[in-house]
Amino acid sequence: MLHAVLNSGGGICRLPSLIPHHRLMSGSSVAAIFSQPSPPADPTAAIQSAGLDLSHPNTIPALLVHPDLASNYPAASRFFSWATSNPGTAVLNSKCFNSMLQLAAANGDADHFWSLVTSMRSKGYGASKTTLKIATESFRSKDMSKDADMIQGAFTAHARNAAVAEACKILRSDADELSKLDKLDELGVDVTDELVALVVEKVGQFPQQAMVFFAWVEQSAGAGIGWGKVYNAMAKAIGREDCIEEFRDVLRKMSSKELGMDKEVYVTLIDRFLKRKMFEDAVDLFRFAMGGTEKPSAEDFVFLLKKVVVRDDMDLKMVMRVVRIYQKAGNEVKYSVFDAVIKSLRSIGRLGESGRVLKAMEDGGFAPDSSVHGKAVLAMCDAGNLEDAHKHLARVEKSGHKLDPVVWSALVQKYSLGDDVDMAVACFPEMLERQSGNQVGCALEVLVYGLCKKKEAKEAFKVLKDLVVKNAVVPWQSTYKYLIHKLIRQGHLNEAFDVLGLMKTNGLLPFIDPLISHISKSGTVEDALGLLKTMTSKEFPSRTVYMRLFQGLFKEGRHEIAQQLLLVSPGSVRNHAEVLDLFYTKKLEDEPAAAAAL
Repeated sequence: MLHAVLNSGGGICRLPSLIPHHRLMSGSSVAAIFSQPSPPADPTAAIQSAGLDLSHPNTIPALLVHPDLASNYPAASRFFSWATSNPGTAVLNSKCFNSMLQLAAANGDADHFWSLVTSMRSKGYGASKTTLKIATESFRSKDMSKDADMIQGAFTAHARNAAVAEACKILRSDADELSKLDKLDELGVDVTDELVALVVEKVGQFPQQAMVFFAWVEQSAGAGIGWGKVYNAMAKAIGREDCIEEFRDVLRKMSSKELGMDKEVYVTLIDRFLKRKMFEDAVDLFRFAMGGTEKPSAEDFVFLLKKVVVRDDMDLKMVMRVVRIYQKAGNEVKYSVFDAVIKSLRSIGRLGESGRVLKAMEDGGFAPDSSVHGKAVLAMCDAGNLEDAHKHLARVEKSGHKLDPVVWSALVQKYSLGDDVDMAVACFPEMLERQSGNQVGCALEVLVYGLCKKKEAKEAFKVLKDLVVKNAVVPWQSTYKYLIHKLIRQGHLNEAFDVLGLMKTNGLLPFIDPLISHISKSGTVEDALGLLKTMTSKEFPSRTVYMRLFQGLFKEGRHEIAQQLLLVSPGSVRNHAEVLDLFYTKKLEDEPAAAAAL
Protein backbone atom coordinates (compact mmCIF):
# COMPACT_ATOMS: atom_id res chain seq x y z
CA MET A 1 0.00 0.00 0.00
CA LEU A 2 2.86 2.37 0.82
CA HIS A 3 4.35 1.88 -2.64
CA ALA A 4 1.02 2.91 -4.18
CA VAL A 5 0.76 5.90 -1.94
CA LEU A 6 4.28 7.15 -2.62
CA ASN A 7 3.96 6.78 -6.34
CA SER A 8 0.42 8.24 -6.80
CA GLY A 9 -0.06 11.46 -8.70
CA GLY A 10 2.84 13.81 -8.27
CA GLY A 11 4.22 11.78 -5.41
CA ILE A 12 1.71 13.38 -2.92
CA CYS A 13 -0.20 11.00 -0.63
CA ARG A 14 -3.11 11.38 1.77
CA LEU A 15 -2.16 10.88 5.42
CA PRO A 16 -5.44 9.22 6.44
CA SER A 17 -4.27 6.01 4.79
CA LEU A 18 -1.22 5.93 6.98
CA ILE A 19 -1.99 7.93 10.12
CA PRO A 20 -5.15 7.71 12.27
CA HIS A 21 -7.71 10.46 11.69
CA HIS A 22 -7.13 12.07 15.06
CA ARG A 23 -3.50 12.70 14.05
CA LEU A 24 -4.14 14.46 10.76
CA MET A 25 -2.30 17.48 12.00
CA SER A 26 0.93 15.52 12.74
CA GLY A 27 2.55 16.61 9.46
CA SER A 28 1.75 20.18 10.25
CA SER A 29 3.21 19.75 13.71
CA VAL A 30 6.49 18.41 12.39
CA ALA A 31 6.68 21.23 9.85
CA ALA A 32 6.09 23.72 12.64
CA ILE A 33 8.77 22.13 14.86
CA PHE A 34 11.47 22.26 12.17
CA SER A 35 10.46 25.50 10.42
CA GLN A 36 12.69 27.55 12.67
CA PRO A 37 16.40 27.63 11.74
CA SER A 38 17.13 26.43 15.28
CA PRO A 39 14.80 23.53 16.24
CA PRO A 40 13.90 22.92 19.88
CA ALA A 41 16.59 21.49 22.12
CA ASP A 42 14.55 18.29 22.40
CA PRO A 43 12.51 17.73 19.20
CA THR A 44 11.78 14.17 20.32
CA ALA A 45 9.51 15.32 23.12
CA ALA A 46 7.66 17.70 20.83
CA ILE A 47 7.19 14.98 18.23
CA GLN A 48 5.97 12.48 20.80
CA SER A 49 3.49 15.06 22.13
CA ALA A 50 2.10 15.21 18.62
CA GLY A 51 1.40 11.49 18.94
CA LEU A 52 3.83 10.35 16.19
CA ASP A 53 5.58 6.99 16.33
CA LEU A 54 8.67 7.49 14.19
CA SER A 55 9.78 3.88 14.75
CA HIS A 56 7.02 2.72 12.40
CA PRO A 57 8.54 2.13 8.92
CA ASN A 58 5.70 3.98 7.16
CA THR A 59 5.64 7.10 9.33
CA ILE A 60 8.54 9.14 8.01
CA PRO A 61 7.84 8.40 4.31
CA ALA A 62 4.27 9.65 4.85
CA LEU A 63 5.41 12.74 6.71
CA LEU A 64 7.85 13.71 3.96
CA VAL A 65 5.03 13.87 1.40
CA HIS A 66 2.61 15.71 3.74
CA PRO A 67 1.72 19.02 2.02
CA ASP A 68 2.88 21.17 4.95
CA LEU A 69 6.29 19.47 5.15
CA ALA A 70 6.76 18.78 1.42
CA SER A 71 6.11 22.42 0.64
CA ASN A 72 8.56 23.56 3.31
CA TYR A 73 11.84 22.13 2.02
CA PRO A 74 14.06 23.71 4.72
CA ALA A 75 11.87 22.18 7.43
CA ALA A 76 11.81 18.81 5.64
CA SER A 77 15.58 18.88 5.24
CA ARG A 78 16.14 19.70 8.93
CA PHE A 79 13.71 17.01 9.98
CA PHE A 80 15.45 14.39 7.81
CA SER A 81 18.90 15.38 9.12
CA TRP A 82 17.62 15.13 12.69
CA ALA A 83 16.11 11.70 11.95
CA THR A 84 19.41 10.54 10.45
CA SER A 85 21.22 11.59 13.63
CA ASN A 86 18.74 9.80 15.89
CA PRO A 87 18.48 6.21 14.63
CA GLY A 88 17.19 5.07 18.01
CA THR A 89 14.09 7.26 17.70
CA ALA A 90 13.49 7.48 13.95
CA VAL A 91 13.54 4.59 11.48
CA LEU A 92 14.85 5.52 8.04
CA ASN A 93 14.49 3.04 5.20
CA SER A 94 14.85 3.08 1.42
CA LYS A 95 11.43 4.70 1.03
CA CYS A 96 12.47 7.58 3.30
CA PHE A 97 15.56 8.24 1.22
CA ASN A 98 13.63 8.04 -2.04
CA SER A 99 11.11 10.63 -0.75
CA MET A 100 13.88 12.95 0.38
CA LEU A 101 15.65 12.56 -2.98
CA GLN A 102 12.51 13.76 -4.73
CA LEU A 103 12.25 16.80 -2.44
CA ALA A 104 15.95 17.70 -2.88
CA ALA A 105 15.67 17.51 -6.68
CA ALA A 106 12.37 19.44 -6.69
CA ASN A 107 14.07 22.24 -4.79
CA GLY A 108 17.25 22.19 -6.90
CA ASP A 109 19.45 21.15 -3.96
CA ALA A 110 22.04 19.15 -5.92
CA ASP A 111 24.58 19.00 -3.07
CA HIS A 112 22.06 17.44 -0.71
CA PHE A 113 20.78 15.16 -3.47
CA TRP A 114 24.20 13.62 -4.17
CA SER A 115 25.01 13.45 -0.46
CA LEU A 116 21.85 11.38 -0.02
CA VAL A 117 22.91 9.16 -2.94
CA THR A 118 26.21 8.44 -1.19
CA SER A 119 24.41 7.61 2.07
CA MET A 120 22.02 5.29 0.24
CA ARG A 121 24.86 3.38 -1.40
CA SER A 122 26.62 2.91 1.93
CA LYS A 123 23.41 1.41 3.30
CA GLY A 124 22.75 -0.70 0.23
CA TYR A 125 19.60 1.18 -0.79
CA GLY A 126 18.54 1.77 -4.36
CA ALA A 127 16.39 4.41 -6.02
CA SER A 128 12.99 3.57 -7.44
CA LYS A 129 12.19 4.19 -11.08
CA THR A 130 9.64 6.80 -10.02
CA THR A 131 12.27 8.66 -8.00
CA LEU A 132 14.72 8.58 -10.92
CA LYS A 133 12.08 9.93 -13.27
CA ILE A 134 10.83 12.68 -10.94
CA ALA A 135 14.35 13.78 -9.94
CA THR A 136 15.50 13.91 -13.57
CA GLU A 137 12.48 15.99 -14.61
CA SER A 138 12.95 18.32 -11.62
CA PHE A 139 16.60 19.01 -12.45
CA ARG A 140 15.83 19.62 -16.12
CA SER A 141 13.03 22.03 -15.26
CA LYS A 142 15.55 24.04 -13.27
CA ASP A 143 18.12 23.98 -16.11
CA MET A 144 20.36 21.63 -14.11
CA SER A 145 21.01 19.31 -17.06
CA LYS A 146 24.38 18.14 -15.77
CA ASP A 147 22.81 16.67 -12.63
CA ALA A 148 19.93 15.29 -14.66
CA ASP A 149 22.37 13.49 -16.95
CA MET A 150 24.35 12.14 -14.03
CA ILE A 151 21.36 10.48 -12.38
CA GLN A 152 20.92 7.66 -14.86
CA GLY A 153 24.61 6.72 -14.87
CA ALA A 154 24.91 6.91 -11.10
CA PHE A 155 21.97 4.70 -10.36
CA THR A 156 22.69 2.35 -13.22
CA ALA A 157 26.12 1.76 -11.69
CA HIS A 158 24.53 1.31 -8.29
CA ALA A 159 22.04 -1.19 -9.68
CA ARG A 160 24.88 -3.00 -11.37
CA ASN A 161 26.92 -3.10 -8.17
CA ALA A 162 23.89 -4.36 -6.30
CA ALA A 163 23.48 -7.11 -8.89
CA VAL A 164 27.17 -8.00 -8.53
CA ALA A 165 26.85 -8.20 -4.77
CA GLU A 166 23.78 -10.40 -5.04
CA ALA A 167 25.44 -12.68 -7.60
CA CYS A 168 28.49 -13.09 -5.36
CA LYS A 169 26.24 -13.86 -2.42
CA ILE A 170 24.57 -16.62 -4.44
CA LEU A 171 27.89 -18.03 -5.61
CA ARG A 172 29.29 -18.13 -2.08
CA SER A 173 26.25 -19.90 -0.64
CA ASP A 174 26.22 -23.59 0.24
CA ALA A 175 23.62 -24.41 -2.41
CA ASP A 176 24.40 -26.92 -5.15
CA GLU A 177 25.38 -25.80 -8.63
CA LEU A 178 21.90 -26.16 -10.19
CA SER A 179 20.32 -24.14 -7.39
CA LYS A 180 22.92 -21.43 -7.81
CA LEU A 181 22.24 -21.29 -11.56
CA ASP A 182 18.50 -20.96 -10.90
CA LYS A 183 19.01 -18.16 -8.39
CA LEU A 184 21.29 -16.32 -10.79
CA ASP A 185 18.55 -16.55 -13.42
CA GLU A 186 16.11 -15.08 -10.95
CA LEU A 187 18.23 -11.94 -10.62
CA GLY A 188 16.85 -10.81 -13.95
CA VAL A 189 19.93 -8.79 -14.83
CA ASP A 190 21.49 -8.35 -18.26
CA VAL A 191 24.83 -10.11 -18.70
CA THR A 192 27.36 -7.47 -19.74
CA ASP A 193 31.15 -7.35 -20.01
CA GLU A 194 31.22 -5.05 -17.02
CA LEU A 195 29.09 -7.34 -14.88
CA VAL A 196 31.33 -10.30 -15.70
CA ALA A 197 34.48 -8.37 -14.90
CA LEU A 198 33.15 -7.18 -11.54
CA VAL A 199 31.92 -10.60 -10.42
CA VAL A 200 35.17 -12.27 -11.47
CA GLU A 201 37.11 -9.66 -9.51
CA LYS A 202 35.15 -10.71 -6.41
CA VAL A 203 35.15 -14.49 -6.80
CA GLY A 204 38.22 -15.04 -8.98
CA GLN A 205 40.21 -16.42 -6.07
CA PHE A 206 37.59 -19.16 -5.66
CA PRO A 207 37.76 -21.13 -8.93
CA GLN A 208 34.75 -23.34 -8.24
CA GLN A 209 32.52 -20.30 -7.70
CA ALA A 210 33.95 -18.69 -10.82
CA MET A 211 33.20 -21.78 -12.91
CA VAL A 212 29.54 -21.80 -11.79
CA PHE A 213 29.27 -18.14 -12.70
CA PHE A 214 30.82 -18.69 -16.12
CA ALA A 215 28.47 -21.59 -16.78
CA TRP A 216 25.60 -19.21 -16.12
CA VAL A 217 27.15 -16.51 -18.33
CA GLU A 218 27.56 -18.94 -21.22
CA GLN A 219 23.90 -19.95 -21.07
CA SER A 220 22.46 -16.51 -20.31
CA ALA A 221 24.51 -13.97 -22.26
CA GLY A 222 23.00 -12.27 -25.25
CA ALA A 223 24.48 -11.40 -28.61
CA GLY A 224 25.98 -8.16 -27.34
CA ILE A 225 28.40 -9.79 -24.90
CA GLY A 226 32.11 -9.43 -25.59
CA TRP A 227 33.20 -13.05 -25.46
CA GLY A 228 36.86 -12.13 -25.67
CA LYS A 229 36.65 -10.32 -22.35
CA VAL A 230 34.52 -13.07 -20.82
CA TYR A 231 36.89 -15.89 -21.74
CA ASN A 232 39.96 -13.90 -20.78
CA ALA A 233 38.41 -13.27 -17.36
CA MET A 234 37.50 -16.95 -17.14
CA ALA A 235 41.03 -18.08 -18.05
CA LYS A 236 42.58 -15.72 -15.53
CA ALA A 237 40.30 -16.99 -12.76
CA ILE A 238 40.58 -20.74 -13.26
CA GLY A 239 44.12 -21.00 -14.59
CA ARG A 240 45.50 -23.05 -11.69
CA GLU A 241 46.32 -26.65 -10.87
CA ASP A 242 43.08 -27.52 -9.06
CA CYS A 243 40.95 -26.85 -12.15
CA ILE A 244 43.46 -27.18 -14.95
CA GLU A 245 41.20 -29.35 -17.11
CA GLU A 246 38.52 -26.66 -17.03
CA PHE A 247 41.20 -24.12 -17.96
CA ARG A 248 42.30 -26.21 -20.92
CA ASP A 249 38.65 -26.43 -21.99
CA VAL A 250 38.46 -22.63 -21.90
CA LEU A 251 41.50 -22.40 -24.18
CA ARG A 252 39.88 -24.84 -26.57
CA LYS A 253 36.72 -22.72 -26.66
CA MET A 254 38.76 -19.58 -27.25
CA SER A 255 40.54 -21.30 -30.13
CA SER A 256 37.26 -22.41 -31.68
CA LYS A 257 35.90 -18.87 -31.43
CA GLU A 258 39.23 -17.44 -32.67
CA LEU A 259 39.61 -15.37 -29.53
CA GLY A 260 43.07 -14.23 -28.43
CA MET A 261 44.47 -13.80 -24.95
CA ASP A 262 45.10 -10.36 -23.48
CA LYS A 263 48.74 -9.63 -22.63
CA GLU A 264 47.89 -8.83 -19.01
CA VAL A 265 46.13 -12.18 -18.62
CA TYR A 266 49.03 -14.04 -20.25
CA VAL A 267 51.61 -12.44 -17.95
CA THR A 268 49.52 -13.21 -14.86
CA LEU A 269 49.00 -16.84 -15.84
CA ILE A 270 52.56 -17.56 -16.99
CA ASP A 271 53.93 -16.21 -13.71
CA ARG A 272 51.45 -18.30 -11.76
CA PHE A 273 52.22 -21.49 -13.66
CA LEU A 274 55.98 -21.09 -13.39
CA LYS A 275 55.89 -20.28 -9.68
CA ARG A 276 53.84 -23.43 -9.14
CA LYS A 277 56.18 -25.44 -11.39
CA MET A 278 53.39 -26.13 -13.91
CA PHE A 279 55.86 -26.15 -16.81
CA GLU A 280 53.79 -28.18 -19.27
CA ASP A 281 50.84 -25.85 -18.83
CA ALA A 282 53.12 -22.81 -19.09
CA VAL A 283 54.42 -24.02 -22.46
CA ASP A 284 50.88 -24.84 -23.63
CA LEU A 285 49.83 -21.33 -22.65
CA PHE A 286 52.79 -19.88 -24.55
CA ARG A 287 51.79 -21.86 -27.63
CA PHE A 288 48.19 -20.66 -27.35
CA ALA A 289 49.19 -17.02 -26.88
CA MET A 290 51.58 -17.23 -29.83
CA GLY A 291 48.60 -18.11 -32.02
CA GLY A 292 46.72 -14.94 -31.08
CA THR A 293 46.97 -11.34 -32.19
CA GLU A 294 48.63 -10.10 -29.00
CA LYS A 295 51.62 -12.42 -29.10
CA PRO A 296 54.20 -12.77 -26.30
CA SER A 297 57.26 -10.61 -26.91
CA ALA A 298 60.87 -11.67 -27.41
CA GLU A 299 61.43 -10.90 -23.74
CA ASP A 300 58.53 -13.20 -22.81
CA PHE A 301 60.10 -15.97 -24.91
CA VAL A 302 63.51 -15.61 -23.24
CA PHE A 303 61.88 -15.48 -19.81
CA LEU A 304 60.04 -18.76 -20.37
CA LEU A 305 63.07 -20.46 -21.96
CA LYS A 306 65.29 -19.56 -19.02
CA LYS A 307 62.70 -20.89 -16.55
CA VAL A 308 62.46 -24.18 -18.46
CA VAL A 309 66.25 -24.50 -18.57
CA VAL A 310 66.76 -24.03 -14.84
CA ARG A 311 63.94 -26.31 -13.65
CA ASP A 312 65.04 -29.08 -11.29
CA ASP A 313 64.45 -31.85 -13.81
CA MET A 314 65.37 -30.15 -17.04
CA ASP A 315 63.42 -31.48 -20.02
CA LEU A 316 65.35 -30.97 -23.26
CA LYS A 317 62.26 -31.79 -25.32
CA MET A 318 60.50 -28.91 -23.60
CA VAL A 319 63.43 -26.62 -24.44
CA MET A 320 63.13 -27.70 -28.06
CA ARG A 321 59.36 -27.15 -28.00
CA VAL A 322 59.56 -23.60 -26.64
CA VAL A 323 62.05 -22.63 -29.35
CA ARG A 324 60.00 -24.32 -32.06
CA ILE A 325 56.80 -22.53 -30.99
CA TYR A 326 58.56 -19.19 -31.10
CA GLN A 327 60.15 -19.93 -34.48
CA LYS A 328 56.93 -21.14 -36.09
CA ALA A 329 55.23 -17.89 -35.11
CA GLY A 330 57.59 -16.17 -37.55
CA ASN A 331 60.21 -15.04 -35.07
CA GLU A 332 63.98 -15.27 -35.23
CA VAL A 333 65.89 -16.61 -32.23
CA LYS A 334 68.83 -14.26 -31.88
CA TYR A 335 72.28 -15.38 -30.79
CA SER A 336 71.98 -13.31 -27.62
CA VAL A 337 69.28 -15.69 -26.41
CA PHE A 338 71.92 -18.35 -25.79
CA ASP A 339 73.94 -15.84 -23.77
CA ALA A 340 70.93 -15.52 -21.47
CA VAL A 341 70.62 -19.31 -21.29
CA ILE A 342 74.29 -19.73 -20.33
CA LYS A 343 73.90 -17.06 -17.66
CA SER A 344 70.96 -18.97 -16.19
CA LEU A 345 72.85 -22.28 -16.28
CA ARG A 346 75.80 -20.64 -14.56
CA SER A 347 73.53 -19.32 -11.81
CA ILE A 348 72.52 -22.86 -10.83
CA GLY A 349 75.91 -24.51 -11.38
CA ARG A 350 74.91 -26.45 -14.50
CA LEU A 351 77.17 -25.02 -17.18
CA GLY A 352 78.09 -28.56 -18.11
CA GLU A 353 74.64 -28.88 -19.73
CA SER A 354 75.33 -26.05 -22.19
CA GLY A 355 76.01 -28.35 -25.13
CA ARG A 356 72.88 -30.44 -24.60
CA VAL A 357 70.73 -27.34 -24.22
CA LEU A 358 72.17 -25.82 -27.39
CA LYS A 359 71.52 -29.07 -29.29
CA ALA A 360 67.89 -29.03 -28.09
CA MET A 361 67.56 -25.42 -29.25
CA GLU A 362 68.97 -26.43 -32.63
CA ASP A 363 66.40 -29.22 -32.86
CA GLY A 364 63.77 -26.55 -32.23
CA GLY A 365 64.95 -24.48 -35.19
CA PHE A 366 67.69 -22.28 -33.71
CA ALA A 367 70.63 -21.81 -36.09
CA PRO A 368 73.72 -20.95 -34.00
CA ASP A 369 76.87 -19.69 -35.60
CA SER A 370 80.44 -20.67 -34.73
CA SER A 371 80.69 -18.11 -31.94
CA VAL A 372 77.62 -19.56 -30.21
CA HIS A 373 79.04 -23.09 -30.44
CA GLY A 374 82.30 -21.74 -29.06
CA LYS A 375 80.49 -20.28 -26.06
CA ALA A 376 78.89 -23.65 -25.38
CA VAL A 377 82.26 -25.43 -25.48
CA LEU A 378 83.89 -22.84 -23.24
CA ALA A 379 81.00 -23.13 -20.78
CA MET A 380 81.39 -26.92 -20.64
CA CYS A 381 85.12 -26.51 -20.17
CA ASP A 382 84.51 -24.14 -17.28
CA ALA A 383 82.24 -26.74 -15.74
CA GLY A 384 84.82 -29.50 -16.20
CA ASN A 385 82.60 -31.43 -18.62
CA LEU A 386 85.53 -31.95 -20.99
CA GLU A 387 84.31 -35.11 -22.67
CA ASP A 388 81.07 -33.49 -23.85
CA ALA A 389 82.96 -30.32 -24.74
CA HIS A 390 85.34 -32.34 -26.93
CA LYS A 391 82.48 -34.23 -28.61
CA HIS A 392 80.53 -31.03 -29.26
CA LEU A 393 83.61 -29.35 -30.68
CA ALA A 394 84.33 -32.26 -32.99
CA ARG A 395 80.68 -32.48 -34.11
CA VAL A 396 80.25 -28.85 -35.04
CA GLU A 397 83.58 -28.58 -36.80
CA LYS A 398 82.74 -31.68 -38.78
CA SER A 399 79.51 -29.95 -39.85
CA GLY A 400 81.51 -27.06 -41.28
CA HIS A 401 81.86 -24.59 -38.42
CA LYS A 402 85.29 -23.10 -37.71
CA LEU A 403 85.62 -22.26 -34.07
CA ASP A 404 87.96 -19.69 -32.63
CA PRO A 405 91.40 -21.12 -31.74
CA VAL A 406 90.80 -19.93 -28.20
CA VAL A 407 88.15 -22.64 -27.84
CA TRP A 408 90.60 -25.46 -28.62
CA SER A 409 93.17 -23.84 -26.37
CA ALA A 410 90.67 -23.75 -23.52
CA LEU A 411 89.89 -27.45 -23.97
CA VAL A 412 93.58 -28.42 -23.99
CA GLN A 413 94.26 -26.27 -20.96
CA LYS A 414 91.40 -27.78 -19.00
CA TYR A 415 92.57 -31.29 -19.84
CA SER A 416 96.09 -30.29 -18.84
CA LEU A 417 94.99 -29.00 -15.46
CA GLY A 418 92.69 -31.94 -14.83
CA ASP A 419 93.30 -35.61 -14.32
CA ASP A 420 93.50 -36.52 -18.00
CA VAL A 421 96.67 -34.84 -19.22
CA ASP A 422 97.08 -37.58 -21.84
CA MET A 423 93.89 -36.34 -23.48
CA ALA A 424 95.40 -32.87 -23.60
CA VAL A 425 98.36 -34.31 -25.47
CA ALA A 426 96.01 -36.16 -27.81
CA CYS A 427 93.99 -32.98 -28.50
CA PHE A 428 97.02 -30.91 -29.36
CA PRO A 429 97.42 -32.24 -32.91
CA GLU A 430 93.70 -31.58 -33.55
CA MET A 431 94.19 -28.04 -32.38
CA LEU A 432 97.24 -27.61 -34.61
CA GLU A 433 95.16 -28.62 -37.61
CA ARG A 434 93.11 -25.47 -37.09
CA GLN A 435 95.76 -22.93 -36.14
CA SER A 436 99.43 -22.33 -36.72
CA GLY A 437 102.13 -23.35 -34.30
CA ASN A 438 102.83 -19.79 -33.18
CA GLN A 439 99.24 -19.40 -31.92
CA VAL A 440 99.23 -22.16 -29.34
CA GLY A 441 101.72 -20.80 -26.83
CA CYS A 442 99.22 -20.41 -24.02
CA ALA A 443 97.80 -23.91 -24.42
CA LEU A 444 101.30 -25.42 -24.64
CA GLU A 445 102.45 -23.67 -21.49
CA VAL A 446 99.50 -25.04 -19.54
CA LEU A 447 100.12 -28.48 -21.06
CA VAL A 448 103.76 -28.41 -19.96
CA TYR A 449 102.67 -27.28 -16.52
CA GLY A 450 100.15 -30.12 -16.31
CA LEU A 451 102.66 -32.74 -17.48
CA CYS A 452 105.26 -31.59 -14.96
CA LYS A 453 102.66 -31.73 -12.21
CA LYS A 454 100.98 -35.03 -13.12
CA LYS A 455 104.02 -36.89 -14.45
CA GLU A 456 107.53 -35.45 -14.59
CA ALA A 457 109.48 -32.78 -16.40
CA LYS A 458 111.19 -35.32 -18.65
CA GLU A 459 107.83 -36.37 -20.10
CA ALA A 460 106.90 -32.73 -20.64
CA PHE A 461 110.18 -32.21 -22.44
CA LYS A 462 109.51 -35.10 -24.83
CA VAL A 463 106.05 -33.74 -25.72
CA LEU A 464 107.37 -30.20 -26.20
CA LYS A 465 110.32 -31.37 -28.31
CA ASP A 466 108.07 -33.37 -30.63
CA LEU A 467 105.74 -30.41 -31.07
CA VAL A 468 108.61 -28.03 -31.80
CA VAL A 469 110.47 -30.36 -34.15
CA LYS A 470 107.57 -32.07 -35.91
CA ASN A 471 104.84 -29.42 -35.83
CA ALA A 472 106.85 -26.18 -35.83
CA VAL A 473 105.21 -25.09 -32.59
CA VAL A 474 106.75 -21.97 -31.04
CA PRO A 475 106.54 -22.13 -27.23
CA TRP A 476 106.60 -19.00 -25.13
CA GLN A 477 109.91 -18.09 -23.54
CA SER A 478 108.26 -18.45 -20.13
CA THR A 479 107.39 -22.07 -21.02
CA TYR A 480 111.03 -22.83 -21.79
CA LYS A 481 112.19 -21.18 -18.57
CA TYR A 482 109.64 -23.08 -16.48
CA LEU A 483 110.64 -26.40 -18.05
CA ILE A 484 114.38 -25.76 -17.57
CA HIS A 485 113.83 -25.09 -13.86
CA LYS A 486 111.82 -28.32 -13.51
CA LEU A 487 114.36 -30.41 -15.42
CA ILE A 488 117.25 -29.11 -13.29
CA ARG A 489 115.31 -29.76 -10.09
CA GLN A 490 114.60 -33.35 -11.16
CA GLY A 491 118.19 -33.97 -12.28
CA HIS A 492 117.64 -34.05 -16.03
CA LEU A 493 120.49 -31.77 -17.11
CA ASN A 494 120.94 -33.25 -20.59
CA GLU A 495 117.27 -32.56 -21.35
CA ALA A 496 117.70 -29.05 -19.98
CA PHE A 497 120.63 -28.56 -22.36
CA ASP A 498 118.42 -29.74 -25.23
CA VAL A 499 115.81 -27.16 -24.25
CA LEU A 500 118.47 -24.49 -24.75
CA GLY A 501 118.95 -25.81 -28.25
CA LEU A 502 115.21 -25.59 -28.92
CA MET A 503 115.21 -22.01 -27.70
CA LYS A 504 117.96 -21.18 -30.14
CA THR A 505 115.94 -22.87 -32.90
CA ASN A 506 113.03 -20.58 -32.15
CA GLY A 507 115.25 -17.52 -32.14
CA LEU A 508 115.11 -17.05 -28.37
CA LEU A 509 118.01 -16.18 -26.09
CA PRO A 510 118.98 -19.38 -24.24
CA PHE A 511 118.10 -19.29 -20.55
CA ILE A 512 121.35 -20.44 -18.92
CA ASP A 513 121.21 -18.67 -15.54
CA PRO A 514 119.73 -21.56 -13.55
CA LEU A 515 122.12 -24.03 -15.24
CA ILE A 516 125.18 -21.96 -14.38
CA SER A 517 123.95 -21.59 -10.81
CA HIS A 518 123.32 -25.32 -10.50
CA ILE A 519 126.67 -26.38 -12.02
CA SER A 520 128.57 -23.83 -9.93
CA LYS A 521 127.10 -25.21 -6.74
CA SER A 522 127.06 -28.94 -7.38
CA GLY A 523 127.81 -29.79 -11.00
CA THR A 524 130.71 -31.75 -12.43
CA VAL A 525 133.16 -30.89 -15.17
CA GLU A 526 131.13 -33.10 -17.49
CA ASP A 527 128.00 -31.07 -16.64
CA ALA A 528 129.85 -27.88 -17.44
CA LEU A 529 131.12 -29.29 -20.72
CA GLY A 530 127.59 -30.34 -21.62
CA LEU A 531 126.35 -26.78 -21.17
CA LEU A 532 129.34 -25.38 -23.07
CA LYS A 533 128.77 -27.79 -25.92
CA THR A 534 125.16 -26.62 -26.24
CA MET A 535 126.24 -23.02 -26.23
CA THR A 536 129.02 -23.52 -28.83
CA SER A 537 128.22 -21.96 -32.16
CA LYS A 538 129.93 -23.14 -35.35
CA GLU A 539 132.76 -24.78 -33.46
CA PHE A 540 133.47 -21.53 -31.60
CA PRO A 541 133.02 -21.87 -27.85
CA SER A 542 131.27 -19.08 -25.96
CA ARG A 543 133.96 -17.37 -23.86
CA THR A 544 131.16 -15.53 -22.03
CA VAL A 545 129.67 -18.81 -20.80
CA TYR A 546 133.15 -20.06 -19.82
CA MET A 547 133.77 -16.89 -17.84
CA ARG A 548 130.42 -17.15 -16.07
CA LEU A 549 131.14 -20.76 -15.16
CA PHE A 550 134.64 -19.96 -13.85
CA GLN A 551 133.28 -17.02 -11.84
CA GLY A 552 130.49 -19.14 -10.45
CA LEU A 553 132.80 -21.95 -9.42
CA PHE A 554 135.20 -19.53 -7.72
CA LYS A 555 132.28 -17.87 -5.94
CA GLU A 556 131.16 -21.22 -4.57
CA GLY A 557 134.79 -22.01 -3.51
CA ARG A 558 135.11 -24.83 -6.03
CA HIS A 559 138.57 -23.84 -7.30
CA GLU A 560 139.61 -27.40 -8.12
CA ILE A 561 136.64 -27.92 -10.46
CA ALA A 562 137.45 -24.58 -12.05
CA GLN A 563 141.05 -25.69 -12.67
CA GLN A 564 139.90 -29.01 -14.12
CA LEU A 565 137.52 -27.24 -16.45
CA LEU A 566 140.29 -24.85 -17.50
CA LEU A 567 142.57 -27.78 -18.37
CA VAL A 568 140.01 -29.24 -20.80
CA SER A 569 139.09 -25.90 -22.30
CA PRO A 570 140.13 -24.96 -25.84
CA GLY A 571 143.30 -22.92 -26.17
CA SER A 572 141.31 -19.90 -27.28
CA VAL A 573 139.69 -19.93 -23.88
CA ARG A 574 142.71 -20.94 -21.72
CA ASN A 575 144.87 -18.24 -23.25
CA HIS A 576 142.24 -15.51 -23.32
CA ALA A 577 143.34 -12.42 -21.38
CA GLU A 578 140.15 -12.24 -19.27
CA VAL A 579 140.42 -15.89 -18.30
CA LEU A 580 144.11 -15.59 -17.42
CA ASP A 581 143.44 -12.45 -15.43
CA LEU A 582 140.62 -14.15 -13.51
CA PHE A 583 142.74 -17.17 -12.51
CA TYR A 584 145.78 -15.00 -11.68
CA THR A 585 143.66 -12.79 -9.44
CA LYS A 586 142.22 -15.83 -7.68
CA LYS A 587 145.76 -17.21 -7.20
CA LEU A 588 146.91 -13.97 -5.55
CA GLU A 589 143.86 -14.06 -3.31
CA ASP A 590 144.55 -17.66 -2.29
CA GLU A 591 148.32 -17.26 -1.44
CA PRO A 592 147.87 -15.25 1.82
CA ALA A 593 145.28 -17.74 2.94
CA ALA A 594 147.63 -20.66 2.16
CA ALA A 595 150.57 -18.97 3.99
CA ALA A 596 148.40 -18.33 7.00
CA ALA A 597 147.40 -21.97 7.03
CA LEU A 598 151.11 -22.96 7.33
